[in-house]
Amino acid sequence: MVGATESLMRKIPVAMRDLYMKTGQGFLLVFSITSPSSLNELAGLREEIIRIKDDENVPMVIVGNKADLEESRAVQRAKGFSISQRWGAPYYESSARTRTNVDEVFVDLCRQMLRKDDDYLASIETDDSGFKFDAFRGGNKRKRRMRFGEKDHPRCVIL
Repeated sequence: MVGATESLMRKIPVAMRDLYMKTGQGFLLVFSITSPSSLNELAGLREEIIRIKDDENVPMVIVGNKADLEESRAVQRAKGFSISQRWGAPYYESSARTRTNVDEVFVDLCRQMLRKDDDYLASIETDDSGFKFDAFRGGNKRKRRMRFGEKDHPRCVIL
């Protein structure tokens, strides 16, 4: 689920929007560096995601888009960075036109999602005696999950 702006999200029926937010594992919060109002709308979108997911630690990346339009910049880089620090989310400036940081944004989000997934699994993986597997067994958790055939477990794929 990529959340570009609240105004874009308003075009999606409420039930669908809530479903996207509830089932999404990670979110790109994208605004235009040429539009201060698009940055201002992200706060409401972020709060809605946190409320619907009932989780303060949702993987998110804040993206200032249209980095190729530096001459039209209306949002200073420092402002985007300051918000990202306050929210505890990485900040990138990207350009779809020049492909600047496009891949990096998705890679960062997917890594956050996988890290959160691994942290969750480490907290629940126990054997019959109550000991956590990961405290006593080495190996890659993702490979173990695949080996045990958890087909329905969400995956992150970068093409």
